[in-house]
Amino acid sequence: MAKKKKGKKKNQKKKILIGTLAGVVVLAVGAGAGVFLYQNVFSGSREEVLKEYMACIEAGEYEKMYDFLDSSSQETVSQEDFVTRNQNIYEGIEASDIQLDISEGQDRGQPLSYSVTMNTIAGEISYDNNTAFEREDGDWKIVWTDAMIYPSLGENDRVSVTTLEAERGSIYDRNQNLLAGQGTVQSVGLVPGKMDVQPQEEIQAIAQILGTTEDNINSSLDASWVQTDSFVPLKEMTQEQLDQPYTDADGNETGQTVQEALLSYPGVMISETESRVYPYGESTAHLLGYVQQISAEELEEMADQGYNDQSIIGKSGLESLYEERLRARDGHKISILDSEGNEKEALAMEPAQDGEDITLTIDINWQTKVYEAYQEDESCSVVMNPKTGEILALVSTPSYDSMDFVLGISQEQWDSLNNDETQPLYNRFRQTWVPGSSFKPVIAAIGLSTGTLNAEEDLGASGLSWQKDSSWGDYYVTTLHEYSGVANLRNALVYSDNIYFAKAALQIGADTLAQQLEKLGFNQDIPFDIVMTSSQYSNTEGIDTEIQLADSGYGQGQILVNPLHLACIYSAFFNEGDMIAPYLEYEEGKTASYWIEDAFTPEAAQTVYEDMQEVVSDAGGTGHAASSVAGVTLAGKTGTAEIKESQEDTEGTELGWFAVYNVGESDENTVLMLNMVEDVKGRGGSGYVVDKDVEIWNQMAVSE
Repeated sequence: MAKKKKGKKKNQKKKILIGTLAGVVVLAVGAGAGVFLYQNVFSGSREEVLKEYMACIEAGEYEKMYDFLDSSSQETVSQEDFVTRNQNIYEGIEASDIQLDISEGQDRGQPLSYSVTMNTIAGEISYDNNTAFEREDGDWKIVWTDAMIYPSLGENDRVSVTTLEAERGSIYDRNQNLLAGQGTVQSVGLVPGKMDVQPQEEIQAIAQILGTTEDNINSSLDASWVQTDSFVPLKEMTQEQLDQPYTDADGNETGQTVQEALLSYPGVMISETESRVYPYGESTAHLLGYVQQISAEELEEMADQGYNDQSIIGKSGLESLYEERLRARDGHKISILDSEGNEKEALAMEPAQDGEDITLTIDINWQTKVYEAYQEDESCSVVMNPKTGEILALVSTPSYDSMDFVLGISQEQWDSLNNDETQPLYNRFRQTWVPGSSFKPVIAAIGLSTGTLNAEEDLGASGLSWQKDSSWGDYYVTTLHEYSGVANLRNALVYSDNIYFAKAALQIGADTLAQQLEKLGFNQDIPFDIVMTSSQYSNTEGIDTEIQLADSGYGQGQILVNPLHLACIYSAFFNEGDMIAPYLEYEEGKTASYWIEDAFTPEAAQTVYEDMQEVVSDAGGTGHAASSVAGVTLAGKTGTAEIKESQEDTEGTELGWFAVYNVGESDENTVLMLNMVEDVKGRGGSGYVVDKDVEIWNQMAVSE
């Protein structure tokens, strides 16, 4: 922990810097007056002896310090007791940078007066002192008492270092609901005196229930501090974990809860203890992350930042991202206590500094509703206010429970999470995905903004498959829906016509499309607190072929988009063509700012915004199921992205997308939700996502 250093007094005494070089004593005379060298100025003097004695403290040479004591002092205190007392005190207070001031011209018949300043774990300690000397065999020796350590320290007194505990900052949602902060959990332990006389069979059963080993429990019980009436903690658990049904080693249900099974054994006690808690569990795990005790490797890197081996630090998510602001900085107090344990004098105190509380733009209602709808899927979701840039939810499923890591995850739990094919530890909202038809509004807006696409132009009906010409060989662009009427932009969006957008991309051209996507933030960092994978439009530096260009028009080819980035692009449809800058930390009265201004023309943005309403309102629209939500008018765009090795691949999977927003709401109540679900093939494609989102919007309407 960084030590606070007080400013030095203007009227300084002559300062002797501890340490010598070839018999030369270095003195600094006056504040900023320069450095002078004096050969053997105090050689053999009381001052030189005191200087060398004090130099031994920082060097940890306590046995050598004892050699400076006169014979009467050595008769009073043994070397072992002297070394133990000095070492315990100076190392206990973490004394460093010890500086000694000695006034010149002192009468040798009087004790030597001096001043000492040192840094400690609790800040700076300064004191004036005096020490008597005796001549023995021509050498000055120190007449030592405990007061030499500190003037008011008596023989029977002790120096106490008290840790003043600070509290880690909490994380709240926009409505001040606690997302991460101080709370209570249950500590399961044993009281040895209340256990059976030969408790090994019970210990074996308790270990089985707790998911630990008999050796671990026996090791805890054998600790030196344990008395018969001691509470020996074994494991911390949430009340929800204790309330779970308990199944025995053979997988049989016992009819008991975990808590009931534990309390059936003599000596088991369960009590409350404080802990970092995450009240919304798995729904916020990928966003918030978790804290744990610092590792040896981390401590080696961070020791100079005030961490110690007991420090709790953020390991992932926002807990890690905001670590410097959230972290608790414990304070310390150094006191002299008398033989009764009463404080005689406080020598130094560095107050505890609680971590900063952080309020997010997250709305826990959206966060939990989205999680509950998709918890069985492999998915990611972004909910934002596209008018302000506030992020209302960031969800990745499947998930994990942050508390498992806080309370101590077992090897079995860790292996289960890592070996799970659905990858619950994988944060999907930070990654990039093939956007499929959810990308079509982007292509439309680019075409309209660059004048390469006319919204009313009929690009020609081409059935369910099409190729530009025979130069494409066996490659055809396919689409799922035939429709009557002209192949214009409105119909192409409503019926999600891949062929129309392939033709549109060819009209836009490879160079123009690449330039416009770069303008929209592709191949760039997303300006957001959480680092997201950058979106790309090609695996190379450009769009290399006509087929790649055509496929890019309907969100295939080599297009990969981060869901937050895609939501930001969609925000331009709400803001006259300007892309909003997303943000996560709540700020009252914050003015919206833009990541990219003039991403599209206002006319292009308005056209796409209105056409996406038809995607839901039109009876033939791919998002029409979303028109069933009562009390709100929804609009948006569906998308089904194919993930396969080739056009002939029939074993590939599909990603389902739905970007959906409410129409006609005030700026503060406008919501854009974007969801991506893996492996929707055979489950209705993007229709699966639409149905889930209808469920979410209906639940949000009820909760409001």
